[in-house]
Amino acid sequence: MFIVPYFNLADKYIIMASKGASTMPSGTLTEEERQVLLKLAREALEKAVRGEKLPPLDRSQLTTRLLQDGASFVTLTIHGKLRGCIGALEAYQPLAEDVREHAQAAALQDYRFPPVQPEELADIRIEISRLSPPVPLSYNDPTELPRLLKPGRDGVILRDGWRRATFLPQVWESLPDPEEFLNHLCYKMGASSDVWRRKKLEVFTYTVEEFHEPD
Repeated sequence: MFIVPYFNLADKYIIMASKGASTMPSGTLTEEERQVLLKLAREALEKAVRGEKLPPLDRSQLTTRLLQDGASFVTLTIHGKLRGCIGALEAYQPLAEDVREHAQAAALQDYRFPPVQPEELADIRIEISRLSPPVPLSYNDPTELPRLLKPGRDGVILRDGWRRATFLPQVWESLPDPEEFLNHLCYKMGASSDVWRRKKLEVFTYTVEEFHEPD
């Protein structure tokens, strides 16, 4: 499955590089916490698609970790095909709220797809990716870049002036070769596929904790 994640370039989504290691804040989520987030995402998705108001988040039912600021991407698929994906690269609100917001945005605001319709809800599978803070990747020569990436582990952000784009680590499943991975990411950024070979770009990496609804 070739997932091409999208992220909004509104001010709240601008990349703010962390000086620390690219590690998941507050440790790995428990299975119970994952199920809570999937349930919240499903509720938000269905409310948005049906035009219903989403109730305020009941913080009394959430763990401290779910109430801490966290960054997430929510991906929607139907029978293995992408139906929407939106997220943030930097934490700016509680993780539980972040997941709810991006579940609704993935359904209604991904510019690549028409809004999700009520009759599609039963076939949609939700995938959540919880992101670690992005960290700058230092390199001196563009030819070094492919060797510095860790296929299957690194989410990668490229930035060239005002243009930027990201691929979640899941994209390595479809693009396992680092050079091809970078080619496609440059193209997604709106640049020629070989721009990473011709000039030094700003590069950030991050990891994700991924979980999803059952097939």
